[in-house]
Amino acid sequence: MGIFSRTRDIIAANFTDLLDKAEDPAKMIRMIILEMEETLVEVRASAARTIADQKEMRRHIAKLDKLQENWTEKAELALSKDREDLAKAALIERQKAADMGEQLQSEITVLDDALRASEEDIAKLQTKLREARNRQNSIQTRLESATNRVRMREIYAGPKTQDAFSRFDVLERRVDMAEGRADALSLGAPQKTLDEEIAELRSSEKVEADLAALKAKMNKED
Repeated sequence: MGIFSRTRDIIAANFTDLLDKAEDPAKMIRMIILEMEETLVEVRASAARTIADQKEMRRHIAKLDKLQENWTEKAELALSKDREDLAKAALIERQKAADMGEQLQSEITVLDDALRASEEDIAKLQTKLREARNRQNSIQTRLESATNRVRMREIYAGPKTQDAFSRFDVLERRVDMAEGRADALSLGAPQKTLDEEIAELRSSEKVEADLAALKAKMNKED
């Protein structure tokens, strides 16, 4: 069963109240828009049928007008021939055509009123439909915003994020331990004294001198 029972219900509808009472506002607004679109199609189809009926009636009235002219000519002909009885009968037929034309014209007037009412209903329905679509866009935007906020909170405070930061803590602890071991090894290494460093320099000088002497000896032998 639809949300609305007739066009007037849609025009008088308060979307805020309907959405406040709905368990799923997004679904409710979709149903409202769908029903409004279907109602708008029906009202337009009814208006189109009314216009078609009016056109057909006007065509029939035009034929009746010609028929009245025809009976008038026949009545005049009968009178010209001194056949008053035939003229009277022709005028009776002309009156029948006139009465039918007047009846059709009154029906067209009624249809005009119905068509104006339909046009007003269509305009009001279109306005309500725009309002409903705007509400739908607003609801969709709010829903997306809320969904994004939930996702961001899950990223910031979710178990996966906490687990990742826990892993970072473990890695940082391992780096601290490695750096601590390196520092400990450097602290335990023996430090050279000044005498030891000078002795190394003298030893290096002696090696250089011995190397130079060896080179000179080899050059003389050549």
